[in-house]
Parts: sequence; C-alpha cells; structure tokens
Amino acid sequence: MTEDKWLTWLPLGLLGLATVVSTAAAPALGDAAADVRWTLALTAVTAAWMLATPRPGPVNYTGRTALAFVLTWMNPFYAIFGVAGFFDVYDSLKGRWVYVAMLAVGITQAGSQSGGFPPDDAAQAWVFVALIGLNAGLATAFMRISLRTEQRTVDLEQLNADLEAALLENQDLQERLVSQAREAGVQEERARLAREIHDTLAQSLAGIVTQLEASVGGERQERALGLARHALAEARRSMLDLSPGDLEGAMLPDALSCVVAAWSAEHAVRADAVVVGDPVPLHPEVEATVIRIAQESLTNVAKHADAARVGVTLSYDGDEVVLDVRDDGVGFDVDAPPGSSSFGLRGMRQRVARLAGELTLESLAGRGTAVSARLPALAREAA
Repeated sequence: MTEDKWLTWLPLGLLGLATVVSTAAAPALGDAAADVRWTLALTAVTAAWMLATPRPGPVNYTGRTALAFVLTWMNPFYAIFGVAGFFDVYDSLKGRWVYVAMLAVGITQAGSQSGGFPPDDAAQAWVFVALIGLNAGLATAFMRISLRTEQRTVDLEQLNADLEAALLENQDLQERLVSQAREAGVQEERARLAREIHDTLAQSLAGIVTQLEASVGGERQERALGLARHALAEARRSMLDLSPGDLEGAMLPDALSCVVAAWSAEHAVRADAVVVGDPVPLHPEVEATVIRIAQESLTNVAKHADAARVGVTLSYDGDEVVLDVRDDGVGFDVDAPPGSSSFGLRGMRQRVARLAGELTLESLAGRGTAVSARLPALAREAA
C-alpha cells in the first residue's frame, strides 16, 4: 500500500472504530454523551468529507480536524478518531501551521482524557491544560524523530547513489592505472634483464677476454671455451627467468660454497664460505638474489680489491637472511664518484630493493671492503 492510500484509509478506519466504541459506550456515559443519532449523522458527514477530499492537504486536514473536535465534544470516545491528526500533519500542512494543528489535535485529545468538554471545575480545567501540552508536545517530539529518521534514510540513499557514481567514474581511472602498472612492469623486467646480463654474460665474457689474453696453451683455450658455454647457458636461463645454475639440485649453502670455491680456484685467492644458523628452504627469488650478489661482490673483489683473503658468511637469522662478503684488499672511498663497478653496485641495490631488503657497503682505503645484504627470509612455497 502506498503512503497516500495509507494516509487516506487509516483515518477512515479509526473513524469506524471510534463509531463502534462510542455507540457502545453511549448508554454508560448518560448525559455526558449526545444522542447516538446525532453522532452517527455527523460520522456520516465526516466520512463523506474524507472521501470527497482523499489526498492529504490543508482542506482535507482542516475539515477533518474540526469534525473530530465536534465528535469528541459529543462523545469523548471519538478521540480515537481525532488522534489521526497527529499522523499526517507534516504531509498536509507546512511551516507554523503544523504547530497550530498539533495544538488543535492536542486540545481534542485533552478534552477526552480530562473527562469531556467543557471542564466542570478548576481542577478539571488545569488537568485539561496540562494534557493539551502533554499531547501536543509528545506528538511533536515523536514526529520530529520520525522526520529525522526519514532524512537519514534519504541521506544514506543519496550517499549510496554518489558512491555508485564515483565507482563508475573511477572505472576509467582504474583502467589507466592498470595500464601504467603494466608499463612499469615492462620497465622493471627490462631492468631485471639488464642485471641478469651484467651478472652472467658480462662477468663470463670478461673472464673469456682475460683467459684469451693470457692464453699460451691448449688448457687456457679450453677454459675460455668452458666460460663461453657457461655464458650461453646463463643467457638462455635469464631469458626464461630461471634461478642461477648453481642452485639447480642444491641447497643455498651448498650452492654458495660452490660459487666461492670456484672463484677461489680461478683467481688463486683464499676464499672461505661460512653458514651461521639453521638453513631453511627459501623462496627461489631470495636464493637467486643471494647467489647473484655473492657473484657480483666476488667479481668486484677480483677486479679492484687486490685482496689476499675473502670471507663470505651466510646467516639465517629468524625472519631474515644475511649475506656478508668481506675482503682485505685495497678498499676505496665510498663517497667518490662512481667508477667502473657502479653498474654492479646499482644492480645489487636494485635486487635487494626488489625484495624489500637492505644493502650496505663499507670500505676504507687500505682496509678492505664489506658488502652486506639483508633480505627477508621468505619461505619456499609448498609444491
């Protein structure tokens, strides 16, 4: 049932109920009630008035309220019908007339509740006045609460509509953000490939050049051929984004030990690998980063440090894994302009940052260099 029909049929229903109750109670009221024939006749007039003006409005409301007052004067039980004036006052009137109407309905209700019109004595008159304030005040308060509730409902509906509109407007922005993220991913992949090429092809090819320059026999040439083959395999592995070959079929500590031992044998420099803590399987990206940083650090030692001893320590420290590479070489000024190894250092920093880790570099002229990479110990995903 719509709100207009509800406001139309509720007063009619209350009028019917009031008529039944008033007619039944009339004998008990005696002289306090008018002749039932007159009340029934006025009831018919009231019903006809409401049917003739069905929509809520000033005309319908004013006539109905006046008729309710007269009926209640004739028989106090018609206050059952008079209470309808509280329900549709805000739909029928505007501004200050709402409060005038509330007062009029309150007078009707107070007359019934205090014993009928007019008051018989001063005490009844005071009760009548108090009931007017009580009825009108309570009705006004309840109606204001109802209106505030309705306004909040309207505000929520408007808010939902605004949110829906905002979601629609943000679809284009979301698509742009996805496109930008895709482009950023492409740039990140290009940077990753650059690091891979530097860490694999550049290092191996540098070794080839060194071996060929010093080649005086077949063994040197075979070593150069082996390095070339390794460089080709690493290039293919980088394109497929696989882990370093040293990690295939080996735990990280074993793979790191192999890298250090191979470097030590090739460069005739004492290098020791130490593992601290209990080794645990780590995410392939973390293990690959550890190996690559170790390789790059050792390459820099061979190129620049002129060291007699190198120490490589892998520490499993709870939720972190730490790689330390220290040498006793010539060292350098870390604040000096970047030299030929700057790309390698930049690549190591990028690798560590990619995993939300931290890379520190310490060096002093004549006192060696220390590289420390601290990475989150992300666990290997279950197969």
